[in-house]
Amino acid sequence: MDIRKIYEYALSREVEGKRFFDENAKRLSHAAAVNAFIQLAGEEQMHIEFIQSQIDRLDLGQGGASDPGIRLEQEGFFSQRAQSEIIDQSVAEAMVPDLPVLRMAYLIERDFAEFYESAASQAEGEAKQVLSMLSQWERRHESLFKMYYEKAFEEYSRMPWGG
Repeated sequence: MDIRKIYEYALSREVEGKRFFDENAKRLSHAAAVNAFIQLAGEEQMHIEFIQSQIDRLDLGQGGASDPGIRLEQEGFFSQRAQSEIIDQSVAEAMVPDLPVLRMAYLIERDFAEFYESAASQAEGEAKQVLSMLSQWERRHESLFKMYYEKAFEEYSRMPWGG
């Protein structure tokens, strides 16, 4: 297993994810969803920088290190705060027009988590720890957008036909 190739692929995927969140934050209609996308784009930028640091360490022959990721984890991510917030009915109702984007965000984060879990299962040592940490971060993002999507969909399913 070529860990550098894994990190390079992960880096390109994180850049794509950041672009998705940046672009769709401009399109969403509800402020809570917009804020979630803006802040998640910021988190994706931290992932990009973290993964790039892993590549840089490999280039220097130092191997990977999970220490910077552990510091990021301890600082507390947006998703931990966001998941503690309750989405009330009026917020969910306002998010109904954003259902397809919320669903796509959920699927992107799930895909990232599965990729990192698969790579971690094949890695060893520090690389395994780094990839497992990335997977956990993405699982929290996945959970957040699944919650947003499910609440908005629940509201949508109660609406009379035609919205």
